Parts: sequence; C-alpha cells; structure tokens
Amino acid sequence: MQLDARIPEGPIDKKWDNHRFRLKLVNPANKRKYNIIVVGTGLAGGAASATLAELGYNVKTFCIQDSPRRAHSIAAQGGINAAKNYQNDGDSIYRLFYDTVKGGDYRAREANVHRLAQISVNIIDQCVAQGVPFAREYGGVLANRSFGGAQVSRTFYARGQTGQQLLLGAYQALMRQVALGKVKLYPRTEMLDVVVIDGKARGIVTRSLVDGKTEVHLADAVVLGSGGYGNVFFLSTNAKGSNATAIWRAHKKGALFANPCYTQIHPTCIPVSGDYQSKLTLMSESLRNDGRIWVPLNKGDKRTPAEIPESDRDYYLERRYPSFGNLVPRDVASRNAKMVCDEGRGVGPTGLGVYLDFGDAIQRLGKRTIAERYGNLFDMYERITGEDPYQVPMRIYPAIHYTMGGLWVDYNLMSTIPGMFVLGEANFSDHGANRLGASALMQGLADGYFIIPYTIGDYLASTKLEKVDQKHAAVKDAERGVKERLERLLAVNGTRTVDSFHRELGKIMWEHCGMARNAKGLTEALETIPALRERFWKEVRVGGTGDLNLELEKAGRVADFFELGELMCRDALVREESCGGHFREEYQTPEGEAQRDDERFTYVAAWGWGGEGQKPELHKEPLEFKEVKPSQRSYK
Repeated sequence: MQLDARIPEGPIDKKWDNHRFRLKLVNPANKRKYNIIVVGTGLAGGAASATLAELGYNVKTFCIQDSPRRAHSIAAQGGINAAKNYQNDGDSIYRLFYDTVKGGDYRAREANVHRLAQISVNIIDQCVAQGVPFAREYGGVLANRSFGGAQVSRTFYARGQTGQQLLLGAYQALMRQVALGKVKLYPRTEMLDVVVIDGKARGIVTRSLVDGKTEVHLADAVVLGSGGYGNVFFLSTNAKGSNATAIWRAHKKGALFANPCYTQIHPTCIPVSGDYQSKLTLMSESLRNDGRIWVPLNKGDKRTPAEIPESDRDYYLERRYPSFGNLVPRDVASRNAKMVCDEGRGVGPTGLGVYLDFGDAIQRLGKRTIAERYGNLFDMYERITGEDPYQVPMRIYPAIHYTMGGLWVDYNLMSTIPGMFVLGEANFSDHGANRLGASALMQGLADGYFIIPYTIGDYLASTKLEKVDQKHAAVKDAERGVKERLERLLAVNGTRTVDSFHRELGKIMWEHCGMARNAKGLTEALETIPALRERFWKEVRVGGTGDLNLELEKAGRVADFFELGELMCRDALVREESCGGHFREEYQTPEGEAQRDDERFTYVAAWGWGGEGQKPELHKEPLEFKEVKPSQRSYK
C-alpha cells in the first residue's frame, strides 16, 4: 500500500493556512444534510462533537462512561502547552515545534507538529472564552510554568486539575448542542466494530453496557477519539475503563496501525505496593518544577530521608543533565530512575522508587505557595500513601502512561479507511517516539476544535456517498460478527478470570516491551503471548449472559489486547534502534542514552492486519526533516 500523507507544499509556517484555503467547503445550508458519528467524549471527541454540531452537522456521540465528564482526559493534571510567550522568555511557535520534534526523538511528521504548535495559541483563547479557570499572576495575566523537555515556561494550568477544567469546557459546549438537538448522546455504549461499505466508513456497531443490546448506527463519516492503549500492560495510569477496542476493531477492518511500540513511561507515579493493585496513580509532571529528585548515594542505604545528609544524596538528574535538571523529557527521566534502582539505590519497601523532595521549595517559597500550586496533588498522595509530602519526600517510580502509536492518519487526520477520522491519542501523528508533558491536552483540543471541522468538510464535499440502510449486506455482516464474538466469549465457560489473563499479559508486556526491550525478550514474548491467547480462548470464564455483564465487557477488551500486544512486540523487534520511549538495550550510547539509526529507521511503521493467525504487513511512510535536522538528543 502506498501511503499518501497529503502533506501540503510550501514553507512550513504556511502549510496549514494554504491547505485550509484549498480544502473544499460544505455550504452552511447543506451541513444539516450530513450525519457524523463521534466515538469518545474526551477532549478530542468532545471538542469535535461540539464544534461539528455548532457548524450544523447532525452528530451522534458515543461514550462508555455514564457521563462525558468521566472521559480519561480528566486525569491530565499538569497543564497544556501553548506558544504564547507571556513570560517573554524566548518562546515562539517555532520553538514549540522544535522542542516537540526533538522531544519525540525525530520520529514525528514535521508538518503535523508545526500545525499543532501554530494552533496552540488559539486553544488558550478558546478555553479562556469558555471560562476555564487558568491560574493567573497577581496582575491578572495568565500564569505559566515549565515542563520537561523545554527551557521556557509555556504550560498553562489550573492548579493540578487542568484536564478536568478543560474537559468541563468541552463538556459544556457539547451539552449545549445536545440541548439544541444537534448532538444525540449515547452514554454507557461501547463501539465494537466499524461498518465499511464500498471501502468507506459508514457507521459503527455498538453494544449497550446497560442491557447488552447491539445496534448499528449509520452516518456519512466516523470520527474516533477513543484514547490510547496503555492498559495493554494491565498496570498503568489509565482509568480501568480505558481500552483499545474501538481503534483495534477499526484496524481489523483496514485501518493501518502506526508505531505501536511507541509507549510512554511516565516518571512521576506512585510506586506499586502489591500484587493486589489493578491500576497506578499518576503524580503530575508539574511537580518536577519545584520537587528535586534524588536517591541515596550509597547502595543499600535504608535510613529515612531526614537522616540522609546532603553529602549522601545523589540528585542524579541535576548531576547528569545540568541544563535541564529535573525537567528532562519523560523518557530520559524514566530510564534514569530505573537505572539507579537497578543499581540498588532505590527507596521504599520494594526498592523500586526514588524521592521527589519539596523541602527546598517549601523553605524558599513557603508552604502556602506550594499548596496553591499543587495542593490537590499533595492531598491525593497523602490519601493513598498515608505520608504527608509537606513533611517527607514523595516516593515515585515510572509507569505506563501514554501511547504515541495509534491508527495511521494523513495530514487531514483521516485513516486508511476513507471517511474514518482519528483524533487525539487514538492516532499516531504528533509526538514521535516520546510525548512532551502537557502536549496531550494540546493535541486533543487542536484536533477537535481546529482541524477536524475543516478536513471532514473537505471529505464530505468531495466524496460521492450513496444512501445506505440497515438492510445492506455489510451492515448485517458487521452486526453478525459482533454477536458471534460475544457468544463465543460466553460459551468458553472455563475456570480462569478475565483479570488473571490480563494481569499475566501485562507482566509479559512490562518485562519484555516496557521501559527497556531487547531481541531475546521480544522474541520470547512473541512466543508466549500467542500461547497465552490460545489458553484464554479455552480457559476464560465470563459467566452470566449477554445482558448487563462487566466480565463480558472486559473479556472482549482483553482479547483485543492480546492481538495488540503481539503487534507491539513485533514492531519493537523490527525497529533495531533506540528512540524516545522505545529503548532497545542493544542500541545505546556509552553513556546509556538512546541511539537512533537514522539511515534505516527514519520512517513511520504502519502495520496492516494480516488476518487471524497471519503475520501483519509492514508499510513505511518515510519521514523528511527539512526544518529540524536530526541529531543526537542532548539535555546536558
């Protein structure tokens, strides 16, 4: 398959403006003739639904939660980037573009990244107009703080609950359209397949999570904003309901899956405390602005942090990366935490932890200032651990957080299934091999508010769409396939729980395709995952019926995770280099940094579904770097 990214010609700072002008438009009076399906109500899906409905389209919006406000975007705490340069510290659209390309270790598409940086300045204005309560300086101007991978302060925030406040802004815009009748909202509804007719996405098959009823919904275009696939690892910072089923079922219908091995490990998470845990809790990266990360200088030092003097502490990020210190990008911070713990200098009961210490900041700024900046995060940490971070350092350790891979999309955010657009974390497009902190909210809102309204109009205006109804053979086939899969899961009637299989898969993924990978481990995973998947289909016990059934929901999602996990390991094995969050132990510099191979791997790996039991097919989109020349990343 020849991949056409549809990247516009011309200078990088003019590409998006020129492209928008050339896109075909739908007459305002004709917009109400078109029906659009949006899956997901996070920042990408919620913003898209609200904006498309505001333009006049008829929108059906689906979410698995009981309310759009519960979408996982709510958990992005630290902030949202924008190149406003309010601090007058040297920021610009080009610098945000540069930092993002560099932070992604030169594995992102330049045109998409520059568009994201360009749109960032509009996002803040949009959110302020919606009433998002961003933090402000004493004089009333919006405040900014720093985040990893940047030497300027460009992150706008609302204490430690930025995602929640931004989501409420998108939610109120969405619910206004629901009240006006332009959006029909389907809560507690899961997408289980895409309906493809004449090669185009024309609808979805859903299952009600209340009564188990399956339905087919048809439209002129489908938009997926269903989030990432981090829960393939079982333990992650994602909500338990976060899953990959929407994008994975689309993949099996013809959408290529790009860079699946690019997963992000967040350095600032509360460490695992026992086998009973079902998820991990994120502590915002914003804490690294004022918290200093350290471990004991000597291996096996079991003294309390208060008993360890400065001379016996190793502030290892400040020592190794003096220019960026504790604000190095997430992949660098995570690998270094693992390294010092592997040396036997980790802290806490398991030895898998490092200190995040606010003692100096409290002494310098006062407890009140720290409480104003991070109070809700400190409260959350104390509720979970029983320790007061105002008195003792936090303990943190890296954890699975975000997925840079996702469905392949062109510059218009359309997948390889015409008429199916993919937004936010569900696509691969903007972050390369490592996402900089505070850029997820930026991408979700850029895609939903400012990109999809233009590009979906071009598709609708330039595509002949035949009328389809529920009697079409492709509709019947899709619905039948969903029902047969559900019945097959119910019929296994084995002895093991869904969670036991998911936990075992997660351990394989973390061990062999987690913070560090090597050929031996990945090869082993590619043998053990198919064997475990086979046992799943013979031994899993779902119980109950096809009605209200939480185990049936989970079983379908875990079945998808088995197939996705295998693809992730295959992608990681083929990519014989280290870049960003993909760290192959065989490919590193003498100092332990990631070592890219630009001669062989400057491409997007886009995988096609090969069929049950068949190997996937690899397609490559070459990446060109005309603006930011690839070099060895250095944060020293």
